[in-house]
Amino acid sequence: MAGTKEVIEFTGTVLETLPNAMFKVELENGHVILAHISGKMRMHYIRILPGDKVTVQMTPYDLSKGRITYRHRN
Repeated sequence: MAGTKEVIEFTGTVLETLPNAMFKVELENGHVILAHISGKMRMHYIRILPGDKVTVQMTPYDLSKGRITYRHRN
């Protein structure tokens, strides 16, 4: 199992909601990635809507996918 030491964190904006709790997120540097919700956010029923600012964790191995770990308050 991969450790969480080798993750890169970015902030971005949710562009659209996709099926199976997946989201298109535009990062601050302009890249658009595919991201899913972390287990803790799913467990606490935290809703994510298009336009929300989120924190995304990514591994250096696949920079096109990520995990949403935090939804910032507006």
